[in-house]
Amino acid sequence: MTSKTLTAPAVALGTWAWGDSGEVGDGYFGSQLTEPGLREVVEKAQSNGFTLWDTAVVYGMGRSETVLAQALKGYARSEYQLSTKFTPQVAGDGDDPVADMLEQSLGRMGTDYVDLYWIHNPADVARWTPLLIPLLQSGRIKHVGVSNHNMTQIAIADQILGEAGFRVEAVQNHYSLLYRSSARAGILDHCREHDVRFFSYMVLEQGALTGRYSPAHPLPEGSSRAVVYNGILPQLQRLTDRMAAIGEERGASAADIATAWAIAKGTTPIIGVTKADYIDGLVRAHGIELTAEEIAELEALADAADVDTRGSWEHNM
Repeated sequence: MTSKTLTAPAVALGTWAWGDSGEVGDGYFGSQLTEPGLREVVEKAQSNGFTLWDTAVVYGMGRSETVLAQALKGYARSEYQLSTKFTPQVAGDGDDPVADMLEQSLGRMGTDYVDLYWIHNPADVARWTPLLIPLLQSGRIKHVGVSNHNMTQIAIADQILGEAGFRVEAVQNHYSLLYRSSARAGILDHCREHDVRFFSYMVLEQGALTGRYSPAHPLPEGSSRAVVYNGILPQLQRLTDRMAAIGEERGASAADIATAWAIAKGTTPIIGVTKADYIDGLVRAHGIELTAEEIAELEALADAADVDTRGSWEHNM
């Protein structure tokens, strides 16, 4: 059996954009990141109790893991949690591709275990899930989660792990004001009923819900997210204006309201952090309690925007 239940801070920290720090123009986000800048992010996050770092092999093909390990240097391993992923789509063809990919991640991150290990995309649940069991038994991974899985796939993974005395302890799906498929599919209810932690990613829709962008001030040209979101910024204006107004009453930003909404829905948002002052926003968001009326109003405005922000890698829930 797993020794203890998964615990995590109210907000987890995403490092998808940290994989951008390699070749110019290769970045999904168009971020310009520096080692001292990321070290500052880590120091501020750790000192504020945000100690769960979420990465993946496919974020910059290992660069995010490497950069994260550098930024965490000097902290005791017990002071932070590492969350990374097995991505079936880039699996090798050895006898045990899951163990192989995990070993490579452990090497890049300079550690001998991962706190939370995810099956990233549901390629073949019955094929990949059993390979996690020996890794749990040996302590190389402490807890298992599934990402981008639907209810049926979650149930299959849970059954396979259950036969060995383990279970799916976390689900990580795209979930935001604009994209609530996991709620409609009953996945959030399932997690609530079975003590499974639901991690919501893309809560800020890659910046489109921060209030920092508008038709007059679009997302950075040349980044993949500009292609996805710049065309729908006009539809989002009423929603982001209202988020900004709700935030203003509380000395917070529209982005903080998006994060506070995800917390209010019983989820653990994974927020991408590339600047130290983003941590201040997470502290504010964690302290905000939205009223039921505000939540309903924001969701109604989001529905009225009528946009589909499903990622190219996602299947319908």
